[in-house]
Amino acid sequence: MSDAKYTVGIDLGTTHCALAVVNLEEGPKARSAVVRVPQLVRRGEIEARELLPSFVYYATEGEGDLGLPWDTSRRFAVGEFARERARETPGRVIASAKSWLTHTGVDRRSSMLPVGAPADIEKISPVEAAWRYLDHLSEAWAFAQQKGTAPPLVEQQIVITVPASFDAAARDLTIEAAYAAGMEDVTLLEEPQAALYAWIEANSNFRELIAPGDIVLVIDVGGGTTDFSAIAAVENEGKLELHRIAVGEHILLGGDNMDLALAHRVGERLKADGQKLDRQQTAALAHACRSAKERLLSDDTLASEAVALAARGSQLVGGTVQGQLTREDVEQLILDGFFPRVAAGAAPFERARAALRQMGLPYAEDAAVTKHLAKFLRLQAGAGEKLLGAEAGARNGLLHAKSVLFNGGVLKSARVRDRLLATLNDWLSSEGGTPVTALPGADPDLAVARGAAYFGLVRRGRGLMVRGGTARAYYVGIESPAPAVPGMPPPTIAVCVAPFGLDEGSAPEVLPQELGVIVGEAVEFRFFGSTVRRDDVTGNELEDWSDDELVELSPIAVTFEAEGREAGDFVPVRLRASITPVGTLLLEALPLEPRVPGECFKVELSVRKDKPE
Repeated sequence: MSDAKYTVGIDLGTTHCALAVVNLEEGPKARSAVVRVPQLVRRGEIEARELLPSFVYYATEGEGDLGLPWDTSRRFAVGEFARERARETPGRVIASAKSWLTHTGVDRRSSMLPVGAPADIEKISPVEAAWRYLDHLSEAWAFAQQKGTAPPLVEQQIVITVPASFDAAARDLTIEAAYAAGMEDVTLLEEPQAALYAWIEANSNFRELIAPGDIVLVIDVGGGTTDFSAIAAVENEGKLELHRIAVGEHILLGGDNMDLALAHRVGERLKADGQKLDRQQTAALAHACRSAKERLLSDDTLASEAVALAARGSQLVGGTVQGQLTREDVEQLILDGFFPRVAAGAAPFERARAALRQMGLPYAEDAAVTKHLAKFLRLQAGAGEKLLGAEAGARNGLLHAKSVLFNGGVLKSARVRDRLLATLNDWLSSEGGTPVTALPGADPDLAVARGAAYFGLVRRGRGLMVRGGTARAYYVGIESPAPAVPGMPPPTIAVCVAPFGLDEGSAPEVLPQELGVIVGEAVEFRFFGSTVRRDDVTGNELEDWSDDELVELSPIAVTFEAEGREAGDFVPVRLRASITPVGTLLLEALPLEPRVPGECFKVELSVRKDKPE
């Protein structure tokens, strides 16, 4: 909105959310500022904190209201109190909702959370969970800005961050949650770019630290996900430009996995002492291990930390069960288990999956972050060739970065950062490369929100833009006509509809192929994405591909209105594709013989509603 007073950056994170603003009326001196978020921290106690934990807790029948100043009769809590309650009643708490937004194996608009909730809880969808976090931020903003000292949050220019690896469907679900919270002027920004913007804002001498020809590797290990991105610095007409050149796949691997590993270690000790834990207690123990882990990683003087959880059943004595988490546990499980020093040729393993599994998130099979990083650097070895030249940034099939920017709560630990740097430099040294250096960073918990707010200034021409366009190429599956053969589905051709790096809001392109759609009946569109095929252009056809090249995304089921035709009619069309200004993929089928002027059938990864169901 042209009359907005603020640009607002929202880090909609897996484990916490954060809010930062830039006051546009401050002119050239405008800087990002973190807004503390009022929330319930203990029963009856409201406190404003920099972070809003991404948890929703539902009160029991006899527990009473969980009131807030702006809603005194609320029966659920968002934030710190919800996170604390997860230690005692994990079945009544929603966590990792952001990770569910990426789960292509479920209907992300269906009511499924909390998983395994008791019968008295009305479950909600991952989209509604995201909406509740955003709605709380909007309400908290209004409460903090009492007496009309600031306009409503929903009237500002809002930038919401998402992982660079989010596909078009997950991005659109985020937009849907924002619209449901009343936010209209919304832009999505990739988290690694936001982290880099925060670094640029915090370092006025950034041009001395990044030079043309450099590649910056952004490593983001948060509560639920691990993401890798590469950003190249180039010189254009004497000016420095930054281009995002590579994005890794979405990896569900982060602090949540580490907490579970630590909980298992403590649980084994408790079991040896004759104290058996049930599934709910194990989940609660993981929440308790999180804070103990953070203290042990940040304070070298601590040898161990106590972790406690509520007792259940007659086998346990007393009101609580208490165990110990040691520094050795953390170093062995976190450093050696999740960040082992491996060779540059290492690859994450994939085990055979069981035929029957409980509903849950599709976590990474291999917990070694360094193996996933090695795979990323190999797959993206040629990412900088177009901008930096054939020899730039790569040797012997491995992308070489000049510097690394760390982001995410897990990387607050200096021990973890040092392990990653040592491993990276082992790889570079083995190939005769220059050691990588760490860019001095800001608080990983707040950098993304600050960078998102700063991006609002960049959009107004008051800062250095990180360019990149779409983080992957998109393809639609076209079924080829073939005689029926038992046990063999018709072959599918993947047609490129949006090349890698296509700018948001660019002019739509019409594909050359003449195709056909069925009207009046439900049909399904198959979509694919690739982070490595950079040379495909709109209309390219792929008949065969490897799993590393193309990944199938969520299918879209639609029913096109017949518009005077018979249900089931086959309508010849051409496809037109574009990336909308907010970053979602829009596919339009244009009839070769339209019944009305401008007739088209839209397939957008978007269903905008007033409120999630």
